[in-house]
Amino acid sequence: MSFHEILFPLDVALGARGGPERRTDIVVMGSGREERNQRWAHSRRRWDAGSGIKSLAAIAEVINFFEERRGRLYGFRWRDRSDCKSCAPNAAPGPLDQALGKGDGLRRDFQLVKRYGASFAPYFRDIIKPVAGSLRVAVGGVEAASSRYEIDPVKGTLRFHADHTPPQEVLVSAGFTFDTPARFDTDYLEIDLAAFEAGDIPKIPLIEIIP
Repeated sequence: MSFHEILFPLDVALGARGGPERRTDIVVMGSGREERNQRWAHSRRRWDAGSGIKSLAAIAEVINFFEERRGRLYGFRWRDRSDCKSCAPNAAPGPLDQALGKGDGLRRDFQLVKRYGASFAPYFRDIIKPVAGSLRVAVGGVEAASSRYEIDPVKGTLRFHADHTPPQEVLVSAGFTFDTPARFDTDYLEIDLAAFEAGDIPKIPLIEIIP
């Protein structure tokens, strides 16, 4: 996959609008009852960052970023302010935030995940773009020193060093901040320079890249 490990301009991203999208087929029977079928196993997020443009400097920054990505060609990191932590948006990530699985005495690799929902049909999302330096890990409810593991910042895989393999049936959990892999959903930026010493890009459509 053509991807650049670079973050979309954060000052522009903070003013964006968007969220998760799903695809569901609904068939209404003659009786009025419905049959519903899930077409996508995973949600896909969309955003419009146009509302984050506040100055000519921001326009220039986005143009530079867009041109280097060649429009839709190369992906990049996107910081979704509404959903970029293993915990609540206004809290700090902690080592007990998300359960990653239990050890078996041999397993050393654990994929970072985020759980949505609880009792009825929780959804588990793989996190593949953790933010460097944000990870905190616990084994059996006790925070582990960072010297005991390493994280793949491209795939979001937590790997324990061989001499610190989690014991059998012991829960591994983690907290983190993360980015979402995304790309531009257009090959054209319409730039409006009608205002004096200011400007606007009405639409900057972005879409999540599903790994």
